Amino acid sequence: MKKRILLLFGLLSLFLLLTGCSEIKQPITADSKGIWNEYIVYPLSWFIKEVAYLLGGSFGLSIIVVTILIRLVILPLMIKQTKSSKAMQALQPEMKALREKYSSKDQKTQQKLQQETMALFQKHGVNPMAGCFPLLIQMPILIGFYHAISRTREIAEGNFLWFDLGEKDPYYILPIIAGITTFIQQKMMMAGTENQNPQMAMMVWMMPIMIVVFAISFPSALSLYWVVGNIFMIVQTYFIKGPDLKAQATGKAGGTKK
Repeated sequence: MKKRILLLFGLLSLFLLLTGCSEIKQPITADSKGIWNEYIVYPLSWFIKEVAYLLGGSFGLSIIVVTILIRLVILPLMIKQTKSSKAMQALQPEMKALREKYSSKDQKTQQKLQQETMALFQKHGVNPMAGCFPLLIQMPILIGFYHAISRTREIAEGNFLWFDLGEKDPYYILPIIAGITTFIQQKMMMAGTENQNPQMAMMVWMMPIMIVVFAISFPSALSLYWVVGNIFMIVQTYFIKGPDLKAQATGKAGGTKK
């Protein structure tokens, strides 16, 4: 879990670095050079514009539709992430027993704990880093969205509901919704494990706070993308982990499940 938190901070740092580059002020066109522009930014810009034309010129609706289509494309990875989270939840009692068995903080004991934990993961076919793969996929898309929005005049000047797509939300409604939906999504993904793993509990709160902080500063279109993606994930997680979530809500989940 520590590796996942470090990875998250690393990716967010990369996001800040790329969003602050001088290229952000250059319009994106079919003639823009570079792998990043040719294979990420321009295709996203073109796709958003084409979908908008099909939807009567609404770039807001286009971003919603494009977000859903992207989520459908990466759905197998997201399902794998959710199932990995569910498998990790099932292993929590055994992991807790290992932590109690190797509770000493000396280096030799901690090395033994890591070896036993990895053996447990291998025995049950669980990859503790599987939950990071979707984040690795989503971050370039998120940065690409930022560039496509900022560097495409039609999108940046578009408006949707109460906000301008290329500007910050003046009422901070979208950033707050982004934070709330992130919290719900994280809570559902980690349901049943927070009490057994304090680091996971910290992640449930840390991620939404970071999303709100970033969403306040960036174009509303980016928050719209994040909110729609979160809602998609909430629905997906409900269908995959629905029985467990219902059982936990009624107080029947947890100790009796292995």
